Amino acid sequence: MTEEDKTISQREVIREKLREHFDGKIVRKDLTKQMKDGYNVPVYVLEFLLGQYCSTDDEEIIHQGVANVKRILEDNFVRPDEAQKVLSLLRTRGSYTIIDKITVQLNIRKDCYEAEFSNLGQKGIPIADEYPEKYDRLLCGGIWCIVQMSYDSGDPINDFIDPGLREKGRQSTNQQPIGIMKLTPIQLPHVDIKELKEARKAFDKEEWMDVLLRSIGMEPDELSYREKWLLLTRMIPLVENNFNLCELGPRSTGKSYLYKEISPNSILVSGGQTTVANLFYNMARRTIGLVGLWDCVAFDEVAGINFKDKDGVQIMKDYMASGSFVRGKEEKAASASMVFVGNINQSVDVLLKTSSLFDPFPPELGTDTAFLDRMHCYLPGWEVPKFYTRHFTDDYGFITDYLAEYIRELRKESYANALDEYFRLGRNLNQRDTIAVRRMVSGYIKLLYPDGVYTKDQLREILVLSLEMRRRVKEQLKKLGGMEFYDVNFSFIDTENMEETYVSVPEQGGGKLIPEGLCNPGNVYTVSHGKSGMIGVFRLESQMLPGTGKFQRTGLGDTRTREATDTAFNYLKANSNRISGSISTTTKDYMIGYHDLQGIGMTDKLTLPTVIALCSIALNKPTVSSLAVLGEITISGTLVKVNELANCLQVCLDSGAKKVLLPISSAVDLGSVPPELVGHFNIIFYQTPEDAVIKALGAD
Repeated sequence: MTEEDKTISQREVIREKLREHFDGKIVRKDLTKQMKDGYNVPVYVLEFLLGQYCSTDDEEIIHQGVANVKRILEDNFVRPDEAQKVLSLLRTRGSYTIIDKITVQLNIRKDCYEAEFSNLGQKGIPIADEYPEKYDRLLCGGIWCIVQMSYDSGDPINDFIDPGLREKGRQSTNQQPIGIMKLTPIQLPHVDIKELKEARKAFDKEEWMDVLLRSIGMEPDELSYREKWLLLTRMIPLVENNFNLCELGPRSTGKSYLYKEISPNSILVSGGQTTVANLFYNMARRTIGLVGLWDCVAFDEVAGINFKDKDGVQIMKDYMASGSFVRGKEEKAASASMVFVGNINQSVDVLLKTSSLFDPFPPELGTDTAFLDRMHCYLPGWEVPKFYTRHFTDDYGFITDYLAEYIRELRKESYANALDEYFRLGRNLNQRDTIAVRRMVSGYIKLLYPDGVYTKDQLREILVLSLEMRRRVKEQLKKLGGMEFYDVNFSFIDTENMEETYVSVPEQGGGKLIPEGLCNPGNVYTVSHGKSGMIGVFRLESQMLPGTGKFQRTGLGDTRTREATDTAFNYLKANSNRISGSISTTTKDYMIGYHDLQGIGMTDKLTLPTVIALCSIALNKPTVSSLAVLGEITISGTLVKVNELANCLQVCLDSGAKKVLLPISSAVDLGSVPPELVGHFNIIFYQTPEDAVIKALGAD
């Protein structure tokens, strides 16, 4: 059997299982694409109708079913701009059938239920008690329905109206000529979660994963195993309460598609512009904002996130941490998850070398470690393929509304403690890390194993991925916040054999700022505080030409950096013979280019690195391999201690340095540096500037 035949056979097996266990709840996704192009109705309404008429493999029945759905939509769907036309037809004919979104409220003063029509623009329409009692979603945000309506302008109650209204609400009915004869939901009014959990047992893990991906419109046969997991990760905010996810990646990878098109329970805030009143709580109207009305609030284009209120970011941080916020005198709680999606304009390798993976965020958020630490998961969007036509499925999947409701029902459950059965988290995970990992594990289990049946190896697979997603956040926090976020070596322990497994992130193995091997003579790398106050890596590149002792520099900013390099050249003029008689500052011209590799502003700690660079090019001798120069000297040659030694060493490690040139005056500070960090380096101490040059060049 060829690979293609095997794939077709697997598809057939999945189709048969879906028809057996989920008949009437599945639809062929290519039909949705065809119909969506011609009719501006919600996908979940469209798929419900297609599921009723086209849940078969018989092409003739499918063709007839599509025709029926088209006829129903053409004849009965109410467009908002045609509402008055429909009301006129209703009045003329005395009865009319429409498709609209219906919301029901209990009018306590009149002791009767009243319906509101979304597109028709009518409210206060009497409705029999049996409908809201039978379809409780009518009372919780409303559902789309096929409604047979009646119209009677006379005083007597129309004979068509449900008898249940004759005694209750007679006065209200007399005032309202429109009545409801019959109401049939075209969204699933209720999901039997027990039935779904039982049916899940008929599928293995790979089959169920393929079913979920086809249900959101993707073709799993075109995706790698890891890509399938990444797309499923996008669904965790829909199934888990108060889950904060960030996904940054290239364009055309469908980052916002799931939250906008697939789930009727999520909302996409386009452009990122919002207010505290809109997002959290409107104090003037005393109404809850988006976080209380939706299961998931997604922000598109994170670069444009902007609160018109000054306290917006602080309230968001409070909500992301605790699921509650304070407005006025009250504390409000909500369960909506927060999703942040946006585009990365540079390659990941460049971002890792020059800044952080949160760089696309606006500055007030992208460098706020308190805000970023509240992200439970960073999904690597650069690993998701750009979507082409082949990535969208033509096969069967769950009706969108069924999928959305099943996911919503599972928000009431939690598997946060599931990992404790077999594993224990490592000592480097703090409380926020633990919460993030547990919520991710719970989300994955609810998506893949809603029946709660899984093996130890399956749980291990979920745990490894969860730790990776959280560690990606922590790695960037370490870059931005230094030693405060040093503990990034995430691990878990098997409680059966006490074996500890460490989890890394794939992109951390990329190229380093400080390369391995010998550099060209005159090239020096130094680590120190930049103009912005952040610690970064700076590269010096030197050239020497015959001349008269001129010193030219490029890449410097203000006078402080120029003064530091002038000090270096003057020091070399006075002390070159103490290093080597071959160094001439009168018959040679020197040029040095200074490069700020991480865009944090040029450092002014350049005197010692400049002296080393000048000596290296003058003697045509490179520095030792993978060397980072730390420390500074004064005009008289006095050594200056390194500030924030631990953080500087952490940057050295992240940048690829294996040897560190350190002033002896900083030796006392090594006691405050974690031993495991010090152990990564060959530390070379120097006692004078001349000693530093000799040791940097590897001379005896």
